[in-house]
Amino acid sequence: MNRKAKCSCGEIHIELAGDPKMVVACSCLNCQKRTGSVFGVGAYFGNDQIVSKVGDPKLFVDTSNEGRKLNRSFCSNCGTTVHWEAEFMPNAVGVAVGCFEDPNFPEPVAAAWNRSKHKWVNFPENWPKSDTQGFKKNA
Repeated sequence: MNRKAKCSCGEIHIELAGDPKMVVACSCLNCQKRTGSVFGVGAYFGNDQIVSKVGDPKLFVDTSNEGRKLNRSFCSNCGTTVHWEAEFMPNAVGVAVGCFEDPNFPEPVAAAWNRSKHKWVNFPENWPKSDTQGFKKNA
């Protein structure tokens, strides 16, 4: 099964084969700013799962909370960040789960950067949680 994620106006999209290798809810400050919300949900696929990338996204190079490079691709027309490459996940592409328009998309398996999570946000008890990017069961 192929999955397609696209920006709000449809100019930028990425098509991927199969299921993501990992889906994570992230409360880092970069994800909060990227989404305009209190956390982001990213699906990570291997580069070998990329079927196609369409459009000419604008690139924003950022630094993660741990000082590693993030290359975010977003639409210069509508501003939606669709996908990114992160130094902490080599040979993979991260994709904003909301860009898939699929309410049956696999749920996150973990919650990262809980030290910057808004106190009123609660993730399921069974998800491994981490104050940064390393995961420990119910930390």
